[in-house]
Amino acid sequence: MSRRILVIDDEQGIRAALGQLLEFEGYEVHTIPNATDGITEYQKWKPHLVFLDVKMAGMDGMEALKKIRALDPAATVVMISGHATIRTAVEATQLGAYEILEKPLDTDRILVMLRNALSHLDLQEENARLKQSIDAPFEIVGKTPVMRMLMEKIEKVAATPARVLITGENGTGKELVARALHRMSPRAAKPFVEVNCAAIPGELIESELFGHMKGSFTGAISDRAGKFEQANKGTLFLDEIGDMSLAAQAKVLRVLQDNVITRIGGAKPISVDVRVIAATNKTLESEIAAGKFREDLYYRLNVVPIHVPPIRERREDIPTLAQYFVSTLSAREGIPPRAFTEDALERLTALDWPGNVRELRNTVERLLILAPDSQISARDIDRLAGQRVLDDAGLATLTQCRTFEEFKDAAERAFLLNKLREFDWNVSETARAVEMPRSNLYKKIERYSLSREHS
Repeated sequence: MSRRILVIDDEQGIRAALGQLLEFEGYEVHTIPNATDGITEYQKWKPHLVFLDVKMAGMDGMEALKKIRALDPAATVVMISGHATIRTAVEATQLGAYEILEKPLDTDRILVMLRNALSHLDLQEENARLKQSIDAPFEIVGKTPVMRMLMEKIEKVAATPARVLITGENGTGKELVARALHRMSPRAAKPFVEVNCAAIPGELIESELFGHMKGSFTGAISDRAGKFEQANKGTLFLDEIGDMSLAAQAKVLRVLQDNVITRIGGAKPISVDVRVIAATNKTLESEIAAGKFREDLYYRLNVVPIHVPPIRERREDIPTLAQYFVSTLSAREGIPPRAFTEDALERLTALDWPGNVRELRNTVERLLILAPDSQISARDIDRLAGQRVLDDAGLATLTQCRTFEEFKDAAERAFLLNKLREFDWNVSETARAVEMPRSNLYKKIERYSLSREHS
């Protein structure tokens, strides 16, 4: 990509010399004779770097520098001056100038400075791309009212130091909420440390959280900081807190009260400043009643409760989520992108998703890899999604049947409807697959009033 450079100088000779040099080096150059027009050109053209003369008629370079930096705080501006002084250099630096060059301009110095400045710009852009790629998997997607309310609550709570307890079924995106709370908080530049309490054996959870000293137990071959220390000044996310042992719960409660931890085998207390966010797919009130969770810890953690809705409560978001996953998976995994047909999106929306958003993402990835055509169709969904479609007279109503005969009829109807969809309503293929005479299948289609959906 050719870099754009703007030269603002009231001396025609400087403009011509710089323009010729920069164009010879392969840069795209615009030259402007005064600061007012130069600022207008900056807004329209968005150059990567600006050469700006200090002394000009009308608006001088220092004033122009202030205005450019106000328009774009990331602007890279190099000041040029015929009488540069220490005071001028200090003032320009304080206003955000990248460098100040003296006239007459030295070609070699200009080229070295340009390489350094544009290399720095390349690094900034690469950092921005990396940050975007890192943040992309943690974006919360959805426009339904329930998701808008969730995002509004996250924005309100994120700015405060309040502890948050996130609840929701598996796969709903509780970790995404925790990361959003951290990213929007004053602690965003500090560590976000995650602990999956369900994945760590009970005998190791205390060492994981609070750290240990060398020799404090078998296998402790060196001093080790725990997650609370690692998250100091940042956020500690305790995922699946409902699976934490009662002994560890007591110690976590103590830390929340005193903001002090002690490593296993250590005697020196260590102060920590950590915002704790917890999450669980369990009903902690029931766990408290069963004696499996401390009530006092529950109240310490549950300062602000946030519930993440299951996907069945926001089905309208499923098409948006599916298309989002196509975009992110294609970019990150190098999978060729595919479009969903309208009836495919309708079919996805009708499916039951017990694994919630996580299951939907995995299904989209499977469809991207295995679907045979450039578009993903409803038939692909039926063949590859590996689920049954809910409908008012199918599986969704099985539990409402009053008699065994009603149950058998509802189950048979749901089975045949699913198979017909799987074979794109080809009755012969469906009959062959379910090992039923084609005439019998026609009779059952008529009996159950089965009909093909139209998008």
